[in-house]
Amino acid sequence: MRQLISNQRGMTLAEVLVALPIITIGLLALLSAIPLSTYATQEGSQTSTATFLANQRLDQVRNAQWMATCPPTPDDLGVSASSAVAPTSGGTTTFADENSIAAPYAAYTRQVRITESVASTTVCGATGAITGTYGLRTVTVTVTYRPLSATGANAVSGSRSVTVNMQIAQR
Repeated sequence: MRQLISNQRGMTLAEVLVALPIITIGLLALLSAIPLSTYATQEGSQTSTATFLANQRLDQVRNAQWMATCPPTPDDLGVSASSAVAPTSGGTTTFADENSIAAPYAAYTRQVRITESVASTTVCGATGAITGTYGLRTVTVTVTYRPLSATGANAVSGSRSVTVNMQIAQR
């Protein structure tokens, strides 16, 4: 008789019936969190991609020619006439709006706006020396995308944007 009391193995039916709902509730809670964590991961990925695309365009803008020389050279940077218009220089659009970027970024759009912060006044002296002030422009790159919902479908709340700014001085 003593051996039966000291050698208990297994679980009773009552213990199993109590543990089963507790384990079930815990597993259901874990399963319901998976779509939310997938959504957060996807949103982070889309925001990172949009930031990458904005910085990529900023590098292209940074490499554009905008120099104070005598005689004046072409301005490859340009200025936007308003916040709704791409920058132009001499009647030519310098950085056109991209309504669809090449694959694998087809879901993203990108636009560049350039405004004068400090207007340049380049004056060529008699000896060809430059006198005046150098200009300063503000470059704003906006990348827009449509985020996914927690179920993986397109979100109904509209689009999201990432905006990156930079100041460029005349060289």
